Amino acid sequence: MTRRLLVVEDEEHLSDALKLNFEAEGFDVVVTADGQLAIEAFHKARQENRAFDLVVLDLMLPKKSGYEVCQEIRSADRDAPVLILSARSMVEDRVMAFDVGADQFLQKPFSLSELLARVRNLLARGDLRRDRQPASKATATLKFGQAEVNFPSHEITVRGVPQKLSPLHLQLLQYFAEHDGIVLTREDILNRVWGSSSTASTTRVVDNAVLTLRKMFEDDPSQPRFFQSFRGAGYKFVADPPAEADQNQAGEP
Repeated sequence: MTRRLLVVEDEEHLSDALKLNFEAEGFDVVVTADGQLAIEAFHKARQENRAFDLVVLDLMLPKKSGYEVCQEIRSADRDAPVLILSARSMVEDRVMAFDVGADQFLQKPFSLSELLARVRNLLARGDLRRDRQPASKATATLKFGQAEVNFPSHEITVRGVPQKLSPLHLQLLQYFAEHDGIVLTREDILNRVWGSSSTASTTRVVDNAVLTLRKMFEDDPSQPRFFQSFRGAGYKFVADPPAEADQNQAGEP
């Protein structure tokens, strides 16, 4: 079955080049040049049972920004892969993109071979998610502290109050839960959750994502018990920490 890609890019020379190269790889490609048209194309495809397998999305767009487009996509489909292509280089731009549900972020200018590799990676991960057997109860649900999380339904309550996390933050939480008590490096987290190798800038994205989890789930985010950091190593999630959590974490964000 031919894979369908939605490319949202307002620079015509770039969108033409992307379309040409994606089609050369055997993809069926639809291109839109503004955010509003992208949202309309996404919903129309779903209504016609021809949903896009992946969205390649610029951030700076006419009418609606890429952030708004990604939010709209996530409100309709929690699992549709979204790959951001943007000239924006600040860590804050990456963090905001991941917060609204992007799966990967590739900065312009980029290598075509890297872009194609990331597209293949995201499609393969989507196939694996659809094909794998339902998760066991141990990995499908999580209870710790005053929080209850149902990963398949994306339902979260903290102290009895419903909460929301972006799909990426939820995936990070599940990855932590599956490695309860194990110290995970930032590089490993990037590779396993974001699907990208680390750089000096992107590793900071992990720190910000962990901070988001701490703010939601910790009684005192400045003294975390569940999401612990270890100098020079990384992070460890502990679902059932001792009454006095080990605080050999000084100096880490």
